[in-house]
Amino acid sequence: MAGGPPLPQRGARAGRVNDLRELIPAAIGVLVRRGVDFASAEDAVQEALIKALAAWPTDPPRDPKAWLVTVAWRAHLDAIRSEAARRRREAVVDAEPEAGPAAERDDTLAMFFLCAHPRLSPTSAVALTLRAVGGLTTAQIARAFLVPEATMAQRISRAKRQLAGVPLNTPGDPTNVLRVLYLVFNEGYTGDLDLSAEAIRLARQLRAMTDHPEVSGLLALMLLHHGRRDSRLTPEGRLVPLPQQDRSRWDTAAIAEGVALVQSALARDAVGEYQAQAAIAALHADAQSAEETDWVQIVQWYDELLRHADTPVVRVNRAVAVGEADGAAAGLAALRAVDACTPRHTAAEAYLTAKAGDPWRAAGLYADAARLATNLAERDHLTREAARLRSVADG
Repeated sequence: MAGGPPLPQRGARAGRVNDLRELIPAAIGVLVRRGVDFASAEDAVQEALIKALAAWPTDPPRDPKAWLVTVAWRAHLDAIRSEAARRRREAVVDAEPEAGPAAERDDTLAMFFLCAHPRLSPTSAVALTLRAVGGLTTAQIARAFLVPEATMAQRISRAKRQLAGVPLNTPGDPTNVLRVLYLVFNEGYTGDLDLSAEAIRLARQLRAMTDHPEVSGLLALMLLHHGRRDSRLTPEGRLVPLPQQDRSRWDTAAIAEGVALVQSALARDAVGEYQAQAAIAALHADAQSAEETDWVQIVQWYDELLRHADTPVVRVNRAVAVGEADGAAAGLAALRAVDACTPRHTAAEAYLTAKAGDPWRAAGLYADAARLATNLAERDHLTREAARLRSVADG
């Protein structure tokens, strides 16, 4: 396969809601092109979204986009008719266009770029993308990130203020958008919202608008990880490491789609970090058992990934792969070259030390790693590994 080591072969209502939400960026774009500032346009479309969710199930419009734009425009006019706004923007009141089909121009891609603008912090970009592109309410986003609604509202308002004066058609960098979507994906399932599924939906939407190979790479990576989600925890909530997962519980359709996407992207010989990560995930998914994993190819793909994202975390993961491909001693040697403060460094050292045949030292390292863990399921898993290895060491 071009671009790196070879890769092996391998509810109706929710649908209506998703279809509606996919119209939101385009509706915001229409209002912005009519002269409405981005913050006001986004607020107006959110109001229209709430009305649509109430009205459409019983009275669906013939032209959903035109309906959304018309209701949002009227909401905007209602806002500026207030006494304070009338003195500043009186002329806008008389500018209401006649009802009719909305313009065909789709500003969704421009909205992706705007919401991932470099002047925004990652947390602000994520929140604004979920609201202005994803069509989620502030309350939904707040629950997903486990913060008060007022806090999230302030975050979104601050982000919109930071974008004041930035034209909608400002050229954007797909890399920024992909980074934001990957942050959304990694939040997983929180509150009453599945952010991983939302990130996949937005990535599909983005891929339909651009042929950038890294968009396909990111979507593939998401699908490959998402396809293993149901096997990662026991019914009691205990973490199940990849080698011990029940592969019959994997979503084979999602995995097959992910493999096909990354193969297609790699064939274009323009490898980036998301394609390389997806290739690694595909090799894990392709193995019929943990013992059949092609660790030599995985190390080669980590080497490729380092060309695009040379980070301590990638080097820790590569060291574990080296330990599987070339033996624990080689893995530990690779790990020693990485800053020991890197997240999961101690856990990786514990794993490789146990693999090297030193259960007592490995037990101590697992206990240290458990104290450093920020995730409850991960902490529980590391603590149990420490106890298991102490038992082995005691004979």
